[in-house]
Formats: sequence, structure tokens, C-alpha cells
Amino acid sequence: MDSPNFIDYVKLFLRSGKGGAGSRHFRKEKHVPLGGPDGGDGGRGGHIIIRANSQLWTLIHLRYQKHIFAEDGGNGSGQKSTGKQGEDTILEVPLGTVVKNSETGEKVAEVMEDGDEVILVNGGRGGLGNFHFRTSVNQAPEHAQPGEPCVEDWFTLELKVLADVGLVGFPNAGKSTLLSVVSAAKPKIANYAFTTLVPNLGVVAYREHRSFVMADIPGIIEGAAEGKGLGVRFLRHIERNSMLLFVISADTKNIQVEYDILVGELEKYNPELLDKKRLLAISKSDLIDDELKTMLEPDLPKDIPHIFISAVAQMNLDTLKDKIWENLQK
Repeated sequence: MDSPNFIDYVKLFLRSGKGGAGSRHFRKEKHVPLGGPDGGDGGRGGHIIIRANSQLWTLIHLRYQKHIFAEDGGNGSGQKSTGKQGEDTILEVPLGTVVKNSETGEKVAEVMEDGDEVILVNGGRGGLGNFHFRTSVNQAPEHAQPGEPCVEDWFTLELKVLADVGLVGFPNAGKSTLLSVVSAAKPKIANYAFTTLVPNLGVVAYREHRSFVMADIPGIIEGAAEGKGLGVRFLRHIERNSMLLFVISADTKNIQVEYDILVGELEKYNPELLDKKRLLAISKSDLIDDELKTMLEPDLPKDIPHIFISAVAQMNLDTLKDKIWENLQK
């Protein structure tokens, strides 16, 4: 599913900075030969932070950064001087990025809004200097704390495309053509399966200067939930969509069977996907006449509204937008 410009999955080894050691220092002045403790604290080690950036749409910039380290904290020194805080390392990622622990699979973070920040790996705390350990019975403590060690682990970053409408269908169903006609997006279009290998986003202009975002997602094949074809690497992109637009070609042998397969793959991957609003667009309908459309009606899925469209012939596209907008408002 990789392409030179779209990477939606990376695995990274992240290590925070270790904390600086506290200082064991005593005040030394010309007329005070036995000054008290004045050792400063160590500086905190740098965090590794994930930050959402709405200007990014791929993880390609992290693809070759397999090992990422934050800066260590500086050691404390005399005159109660605190060591330098380690510089945080910030990983800019697209909106919709999910971070998981690679070993356990546990979700660690998720960023959805521009500027959202989450600390993935905490930097070690700096140790306390000997100034903190002075007491009435021990006025010259030799003890100071070491800094906390760094924290390191492997993490997986997965991008889930953010869109209002996700196009769901078999390869070569006409999803890319539809997106190219109703928006300014220019997905690759050809008359063979799996032309689309990565998600494409397009902003669809609607009435009164309103708009919504549509995502053309690589086509489903039977068994996709088990990893066949492009498998779960594209199914996760559907999770973010507000509604699903099923696209099935009018020249398919059995629209109901094809729809059932699509729904079955979504259910196997994540049953919650079936809670989303659904709409069926029967594409390439310029290839059939009104009489054949009437004959098809009784055999169409009963649990989902449908509309006959043709992207090439510009047929019923405004009606399709109206139905989509109506569902989005619900």
C-alpha cells in the first residue's frame, strides 16, 4: 500500500532523556571556610511529544527515522544552580494519527485537532542536590540524588484518514471517477482493479458555499478483514468517516450480494462501522435504461437508501450531494 508520497504506518524506537544528577557542592567563600551545602538540582530529561499538524497528510517524514532520542538533562552545580533541562523532541504528525505500544498493542495516544500534544515518553526527573538534604543534625550532607533513567520502547504510528464521507466498494466500482468529478481531487483512474492504492481526499463544494470532505479509499475484496488484498491497512481509514457511501457498479452481476460482502467485511473488521449512516450509489448508471432500473429496484438492499448515478454523464450528482449533506447534518 506504500507509495512514494503516502505513508500511513511507521514503527519507531523512542527514548526520552535521562534526568541530570543533583550536585554535592558546598559553599566556598573567602571568609567562610566551612560553608553549607548549595548543590543544585539536576535538569529534567527531554520528553518525546507527538503534535498534530493540519498541514501534514502522511507519515513519510518519519519513515527513515527509526530511532529517535530526546536530550538528557544537565547536572546540577554549586550556588543552587539547576542543571539545564533536556530539550523535548516533538514529532509532528497528521490529524487522525494513533500511537500504539508495538509490543502490547495498547493505544497510547491519539491526536485529532490541530496543535494537540501528547507526551509519549516522559523524560527522567532530575536528582535533588545536597542542599535539600541538610538537617539540624547533618549540616554538611554529602548525599545528592542521581537523575532518573531514560524511558525507551517501540511504538507504532498509524494514520487514519479524517473525512466526512468514506467511499466503500469493490475495485473498479467508479469511486475514483466520482471523487474526481465532484471535487478538485485528481486520483489515478484506470480500467483495472486496485488503481487506487492509497486514500485520496477531496473537498466537495455544496450549496451556499458549504462543503464536505470525501475520501476515496482503496477497494475492498472478499477477505479484506483477514488481510487479503490491501486488507486492514485501508479498512482503518474508514473508521474516521462520519458516513459511508457504498459505490456499486450498475453492471455488476448481483448488487445485493456485492453489498452484503462489503458489509460483512466491515463487520468482521469493526462491528461499530455498521452504526454509521449509509448510502448506496449505483454507479455507471448511464449504461442502463429506465426499464432496467425499474427491474433492479426489487432486488436492491432494503436497509439502505439508494440512488442511481453516473459520474461520467454527470447524472444525479446534485441529488447525491443533497442526500449526503442531509445525512451529515443528522
